[in-house]
Amino acid sequence: MALTQEQQDQLAFQKAQQSLNNKMEAVRIARDVLMENDRNKPVGDRGISAADITAFAQAIDQYVNQ
Repeated sequence: MALTQEQQDQLAFQKAQQSLNNKMEAVRIARDVLMENDRNKPVGDRGISAADITAFAQAIDQYVNQ
Protein backbone atom coordinates (compact mmCIF):
# COMPACT_ATOMS: atom_id res chain seq x y z
CA MET A 1 0.00 0.00 0.00
CA ALA A 2 1.52 3.29 -1.10
CA LEU A 3 1.76 6.29 1.17
CA THR A 4 -0.23 9.38 0.35
CA GLN A 5 1.64 12.60 -0.41
CA GLU A 6 0.67 13.94 3.01
CA GLN A 7 2.09 10.85 4.71
CA GLN A 8 5.30 11.12 2.68
CA ASP A 9 5.63 14.79 3.63
CA GLN A 10 5.07 13.96 7.29
CA LEU A 11 7.71 11.21 7.16
CA ALA A 12 10.21 13.57 5.51
CA PHE A 13 9.50 16.19 8.19
CA GLN A 14 10.02 13.66 10.99
CA LYS A 15 13.34 12.54 9.48
CA ALA A 16 14.53 16.14 9.17
CA GLN A 17 13.47 16.88 12.76
CA GLN A 18 15.30 13.78 14.04
CA SER A 19 18.43 14.81 12.15
CA LEU A 20 18.31 18.26 13.72
CA ASN A 21 17.78 16.76 17.18
CA ASN A 22 20.78 14.46 16.67
CA LYS A 23 22.99 17.38 15.66
CA MET A 24 21.89 19.45 18.65
CA GLU A 25 22.62 16.53 20.97
CA ALA A 26 26.08 16.21 19.41
CA VAL A 27 26.72 19.90 20.16
CA ARG A 28 25.60 19.43 23.78
CA ILE A 29 27.85 16.40 24.20
CA ALA A 30 30.81 18.20 22.61
CA ARG A 31 30.35 21.23 24.85
CA ASP A 32 30.08 19.11 27.99
CA VAL A 33 33.13 16.98 27.15
CA LEU A 34 35.26 19.98 26.24
CA MET A 35 34.21 21.88 29.37
CA GLU A 36 35.03 18.90 31.57
CA ASN A 37 38.41 18.42 29.90
CA ASP A 38 39.10 22.14 30.24
CA ARG A 39 38.69 21.96 34.02
CA ASN A 40 41.74 19.72 34.21
CA LYS A 41 44.01 22.31 32.58
CA PRO A 42 45.95 24.98 34.46
CA VAL A 43 44.03 28.25 34.78
CA GLY A 44 46.20 30.09 32.24
CA ASP A 45 45.71 27.41 29.59
CA ARG A 46 41.92 27.22 29.78
CA GLY A 47 39.68 28.30 26.98
CA ILE A 48 37.18 26.72 24.64
CA SER A 49 36.12 28.41 21.43
CA ALA A 50 32.93 27.97 19.45
CA ALA A 51 35.10 26.49 16.71
CA ASP A 52 36.34 23.79 19.12
CA ILE A 53 32.77 22.84 20.02
CA THR A 54 31.63 22.90 16.39
CA ALA A 55 34.52 20.73 15.19
CA PHE A 56 33.98 18.17 17.94
CA ALA A 57 30.22 18.13 17.34
CA GLN A 58 30.80 17.49 13.63
CA ALA A 59 33.13 14.63 14.47
CA ILE A 60 30.50 13.11 16.77
CA ASP A 61 27.80 13.57 14.11
CA GLN A 62 29.95 11.90 11.46
CA TYR A 63 30.76 9.00 13.76
CA VAL A 64 27.11 8.43 14.65
CA ASN A 65 25.91 8.67 11.03
CA GLN A 66 28.53 6.35 9.48
